[in-house]
Amino acid sequence: MFSGAAWAWGCSGGPVELGTLGTLSWDGDPVGTDTLWDLASVTKPIVGLAVMALVESGELTLDDRIAHHLPRYAGTDKADITVSELLTHTSRIPGQRPLYRRFPTREKLLDALVDLPLRPEPGMEYSSQGFMILGLIAESASGTSLDRLVRDRITAPLAMDATTFVLPEPDRARAAATEDCPWRGRVVQGTVHDENAEVLGGVAGHAGMFGTVSDLARLGRWLCRGGGGPLAPRTLSVMTGTRVLGRTLAWQAHEPPLSSGGDLLTAAAYGHNGFTGTSLWVDPELDFFAVLLTNRVHPTRDSDAIGRIRRTFHNAAVTEALS
Repeated sequence: MFSGAAWAWGCSGGPVELGTLGTLSWDGDPVGTDTLWDLASVTKPIVGLAVMALVESGELTLDDRIAHHLPRYAGTDKADITVSELLTHTSRIPGQRPLYRRFPTREKLLDALVDLPLRPEPGMEYSSQGFMILGLIAESASGTSLDRLVRDRITAPLAMDATTFVLPEPDRARAAATEDCPWRGRVVQGTVHDENAEVLGGVAGHAGMFGTVSDLARLGRWLCRGGGGPLAPRTLSVMTGTRVLGRTLAWQAHEPPLSSGGDLLTAAAYGHNGFTGTSLWVDPELDFFAVLLTNRVHPTRDSDAIGRIRRTFHNAAVTEALS
């Protein structure tokens, strides 16, 4: 199902288990605790934490409209969509669109976002396109680039030193390989797997971050502690406690059956998956977090077996952690 994996689980006091197995690719070097994993959509809640830091500082509010920060959206059908609606995937902006196929440059893809027709009916639709716009709003509100914003507000204060957008060339060899990509004509290793994020330069609100299992465990511990430091406990409580159609602000709520968090977490749990085979789940009621990082799209994305693997992993992890 994947050539390699790294995992951690534990509580606010620290990991109780951390391990690795396999290789960076099917014929590659062994996975280590310093292996860099393409986090894919686990980028979304990390960007969401930076957005909530901007809310906390007064640089934006959850009720701010898109057009307030992005003038090119004024007069469009998206002008009055709020930051909150983007965070909860209730904006009616369609998701899962392979815009890269028709719009091969950053500017053309950003123009396509403006023109993308909204869904006619309200509801929840998981929308990477909405998080692309959210990243642009965060840049406008903060006056800085998204990668620097996330580093300054979230990853640096939490000592997540290896977690970043756009890996430096020397670090790419210790990244887990992802797909043998027909569009790019090569196996992707050390650059972003998501094609839309690639067109956007590797820095986007929906995907693009890389990180290690140790860094994600630090994030899990901090979330179990309920915040503090880069984000006040009350702000994190609002972010993770808001529940709208199965979503929190930038996180997925734990709603069995078939939750990737498994069968044993409480209703207070929240988490997020990444398409490449990554995930982070947190249960504040149990004081428990679990990180699972794999390259399940290597060499192809064809298998859906990661769904059951995630559930059985989390069941085993929470049982071991609480025993």
